[in-house]
Amino acid sequence: MILNSCDQKQYKEEHQLTNDLSYNHDLDNNDNFSPDDQWLVYDTRTVEGGIGTNGKIEKVKVETGEKKVLYQLNQNTVYGPGVGAVSYSHTDNEVVFIHGLKNCSPNQPYEQWRRTGVIVNDNTPNLPIFMDARDTSIPFTPGALRGGTHRHEFSGDGQWIGYTYNDALMKKMEDKTGLPYNLRTIGVSKKNITVAVSQTNTGEDFSGEWFSALVVTVVPDPLPGSDQINKATGDSWVGHSGYQKINGDLQRARAFIGTVKNTKGVAVDEVFIVDIPADISIAGIGPLEGTATTMPSPPKGAQQRRLTFTAKRDFPGCEGIVRSSFDGSLLGFVAKDNQNIKQVFTLSPIGGTPLQQTFHATNVMGGIRWHPKKNSLIYIWDNALVLLKIGDKKGEIITKPSTNPPTNPVWSHNGEKIAFNRSISNKSGHPMKQIFTVNF
Repeated sequence: MILNSCDQKQYKEEHQLTNDLSYNHDLDNNDNFSPDDQWLVYDTRTVEGGIGTNGKIEKVKVETGEKKVLYQLNQNTVYGPGVGAVSYSHTDNEVVFIHGLKNCSPNQPYEQWRRTGVIVNDNTPNLPIFMDARDTSIPFTPGALRGGTHRHEFSGDGQWIGYTYNDALMKKMEDKTGLPYNLRTIGVSKKNITVAVSQTNTGEDFSGEWFSALVVTVVPDPLPGSDQINKATGDSWVGHSGYQKINGDLQRARAFIGTVKNTKGVAVDEVFIVDIPADISIAGIGPLEGTATTMPSPPKGAQQRRLTFTAKRDFPGCEGIVRSSFDGSLLGFVAKDNQNIKQVFTLSPIGGTPLQQTFHATNVMGGIRWHPKKNSLIYIWDNALVLLKIGDKKGEIITKPSTNPPTNPVWSHNGEKIAFNRSISNKSGHPMKQIFTVNF
């Protein structure tokens, strides 16, 4: 085995893009570059308050450092509404982000199941477009959700948005019974299919401009040794346009981390994939909108598959956000090797044996992001960014290791720049996230 496998030819020069140490500039593992690579978008949350107490979304011009506010709440409190976790579209000058419910109060604060996705166009800042509709009153509405969406991500063609989800009605059942019903899962929304909701529950329910459906099935108590899961997270789109199936067809899909139980009943995180049908409005085995006692069901044609089986290994489990190469042929994720060290692995979305790509003596720290055109990726190791060409087994350290390690790396669309966060302490000794870039 090759250990400490990295070349350090010459560190890339880092450019500090933001310098205001009075607040954070949080990229948050999203797609932050505008389609023309001229701007980076971020939120300004505090570590202590999180998204619920944050009231502003900003963007900064990459070449000049000029800042503009894209969205700002007129009033925000410690209990919400809150905004954050913002991503740019790959095709249009618009962003999507979390927005807490407008009826937030001390008794109804910002929560995972009390939020939605909002889109704002660059040309019309502060004009929110509510993406996913919400309906928590019987009868429920197909195409609307009953909970909160999070970590929104545009597809490569800009026609879809994927996200994680928590259900408000299942949270109420959980509170009543003490059983785990509020299970995180994954949904998608399709553009320009308006869903009208009768807003009888003021502030809680509203219409949306996109049609939404949950696409992954989760159960409270997975059967040990089965492929059933009770949690789905760490999701992202597969390829710019999907992956190529064995028959040659392109299939739109999301890869994710699903939590199974091994034969002893112990939770293990594995890599899964779910194929997304072109029409998500056709019900599958259950109603798209769910019932008062069941989660919304995936549409017909949504097929989830388990891709890894690390539960049988000495050091089981996978972690992080499962990221895909541009052409959709490979998925990248973090898992432990035979020495109990976290490494980068890759795997075909069709299945097969995962291939170990890194061989470090210490843990990879995450941050996998594929180059937008080439068969290479970056990740964080030893408090530095590392560039790895797939198949080389030897990466190149591109930023100087630091006690303030890089986080949240993201490629520009043209592959000529990487942006990332570093925390810089202000005069009071409080670390504040700033945005840095390196050029290629």
